[in-house]
Amino acid sequence: MEWWSIEVFDGRVSAARWKDAHGASLVEAALTNGAADWAWHEHRWGVVFEVAFHDEWRWAFFSELPAVQAALDAVPDPVKGLLDD
Repeated sequence: MEWWSIEVFDGRVSAARWKDAHGASLVEAALTNGAADWAWHEHRWGVVFEVAFHDEWRWAFFSELPAVQAALDAVPDPVKGLLDD
């Protein structure tokens, strides 16, 4: 099992508001596509969504889902507000 993360930084609005708007769809997409575990972490600078999959290809598939892409396209700072690995 390997963990991957999506880190979202505050921008025009707080990353916590972004999490409120997109968090449920990210969790649902992860769980319905084979995630073994997941967690949210809130920081003073933003939020981190960590998700674990048993296979790397599952992470790749998850990250290309329309719901995930829509969430990533909506981060508060579209230029410097996203790290995903």
